[in-house]
Amino acid sequence: MTEKTTGASYAAAGVDIEAGDRAVELMKEWVKKTQRPEVLGGLGGFAGLFDASALKRYERPLLASATDGVGTKVDIARQLGVYDTIGHDLVAMVMDDIVVCGAEPLFMTDYICVGKVHPERVAAIVKGIAEGCVLAGCALVGGETAEHPGLLGPDDFDVAGAGTGVVEYDRLLGADRIRTGDAVIAMASSGLHSNGYSLVRHVLFDRAGLSLDREVPEFGRTLGEELLEPTKIYSLDCLALTRTTEVHAFSHITGGGLAANLARVIPDHLHASVDRSTWTPGAVFDLVGKAGRVEQLELEKTLNMGVGMIAVVPQESVDVALTTLADRGVDAWVAGAIVERGEHSEGATLVGSYAV
Repeated sequence: MTEKTTGASYAAAGVDIEAGDRAVELMKEWVKKTQRPEVLGGLGGFAGLFDASALKRYERPLLASATDGVGTKVDIARQLGVYDTIGHDLVAMVMDDIVVCGAEPLFMTDYICVGKVHPERVAAIVKGIAEGCVLAGCALVGGETAEHPGLLGPDDFDVAGAGTGVVEYDRLLGADRIRTGDAVIAMASSGLHSNGYSLVRHVLFDRAGLSLDREVPEFGRTLGEELLEPTKIYSLDCLALTRTTEVHAFSHITGGGLAANLARVIPDHLHASVDRSTWTPGAVFDLVGKAGRVEQLELEKTLNMGVGMIAVVPQESVDVALTTLADRGVDAWVAGAIVERGEHSEGATLVGSYAV
C-alpha cells in the first residue's frame, strides 16, 4: 500500500499569504490619513507615486533622502505587546535626519519583517508609522511586509524605513552657514528615543535584573512604559524655525550622543561649546548610569542625555527661535555657543556639569 503524501506549499513552509492580505486591508485606513495632494494611486500598487510637478515652484530643488530603523527598541515593544508606538520612532529617525538640512519631508516607505504575520499586529505597527508621518507632515506612499519563518520567531519583528524631502538649493542648511558667536539651542528629548537600547537592555535587565512591569517612582509609570516612550518628531518644529527666523544648521542627536552629532555640522575652523549645567537629563538616564555603573563619557557617547535636536542660530535670532518653539510646545533653551577652534579643541565639547 502506497503512503499518501501532501505536496509542499508556501503555507506549509510558514508563509501565510492570506494573513498578509488581511494585514494590508487593516492598514489601509491609517495610510490614507497620511496622504498629501501630490500622492497618486492607493495602497497595493508595486510602487508609490508622488507627483513631482509639485517641485516646479522650486528654482533648484534638492532631494534629500534618509533611511533608518529603530534598533533593539523593537524587543521592548515585542515583550510588552505594544505595537502602535514603534512607528513613531521609525518616522522620527528618518524624517528628523532629513529636516536637518532644511528639507521639507515629502514621503516615506516602510519595511516590516516578521517571523509570522499577525494581521492586527502588523496593522498596529503601520498605524504608528502613519501617525508619525502626520506629525512629520509627510505621506506614507507604500511599504513591504515580509514573513521570514525559520529566521525569526513567530513573535519577532523588525522595522525600517526610507524617506525623501526637498529643499531649495540656496536655503540648504549646514556647516558652511555657521559663524563665530552663533547660539546653540537645545530641544528636549522625550526620553531615550531610539538609540542605545543594546546598552540599556544589558544594564537594566542583564545586570540590574529589573522587569518591564516594575513601577519606577521617578518615572511615575512602569519601566516598560518609559522605555517605550516614542521618539519626538521635530520635523515641523524645525521647519517652523526656518520660516520665522534665520537658522544656520540643525543636528539630530542620535547614536553617538550630543557631542559627536553636533560636531558633524560644525566647520573645521570652529568649535561648539555646550554647557551641561543648562539642563538636567531625565531620570531614565540617571537610572541607566547608576544601575550599570556606566561612566559619564560612555553615557554621553551612547545616549542623547535629554537633548533630541540642536538648532544653531545667529544671536539675534535666539529670542524668536525660543518663542517659536515654546509656542509649539517644544522645551528649548540656549545650551552653548560657536567659538573659534583652539589648539586642542574638537568639533563639539560638553563643558561643566549637569544641573541638579
